Order: sequence, then structure tokens, then C-alpha cells
Amino acid sequence: MQLIAGLFLPLLMLFHLVGPVPGDLGVHNGQLSPCPSPAHCASRSWNPADPQAGFETLAEAAADLPRSVVVERDDGYLHAQVSSALFGFVDDLELLRLKEGQEVQARSISRLGDSDLGVNARRLMELDAALEG
Repeated sequence: MQLIAGLFLPLLMLFHLVGPVPGDLGVHNGQLSPCPSPAHCASRSWNPADPQAGFETLAEAAADLPRSVVVERDDGYLHAQVSSALFGFVDDLELLRLKEGQEVQARSISRLGDSDLGVNARRLMELDAALEG
């Protein structure tokens, strides 16, 4: 069994399944885009007492996620790409501190497939735990 795994695992790792970047990334009308389907996307919002500190905590937690690469970050917006361990599927994670009010929004969306098997929702729960921690 180890021989089979030893032969196929390197082969599978060659197939880094990136997929096209979603066209609706970024801020639109002052907010993140809604999820097109809950099967491969999750969103969440928080109302921390200090939105700037809350955003910074979430941004640090997003950057510290395994296989996470921050692609873009400015004052109040973060876009990171997070890859899966085995096949290298890439998901896009966005954070936005709204200019008006106390809200921080998050969206995590898969680039490929019809279902993410709950990965994006779990990722946002990890961020939730970091904010509460």
C-alpha cells in the first residue's frame, strides 16, 4: 500500500488545480459580492466593538491559515488564496472592513467544483474563533 501511495501521491501533487479567478472578487458598491451558491462559497460578518482591531485580528488569522498566500491587502481589504493540502485546489478568501458602521465581512469561495464539502464554511469558523480568542 505504501508503494502505491508513494507512486501516486507525487503524481497527484503535479495537478495543482488552480482554476480561474472569480470575476466578482473585490469591493462592489461598498461590500463584498454575495455568494453565488452555498455549495462552494461561504460568507460571514462580524460587528466587533473596534472594527479596525477586529479586521487586523482577522487579517492576521487569514494570513496564518495553512497554505494561505495574501495576494492583496490595503486599509480595510484583504484577498488571500488558500490551497488544499492534497490536490492544491485554490479558494479565494476576502475580508472587508466596511467604511460605514462597525461591520467586517468575509467571503471564502472555491474556484473549481460544484461543492467544497464545507471547507469554506469551516475556514470562516476558524476566523471566527480567532476573533473570539
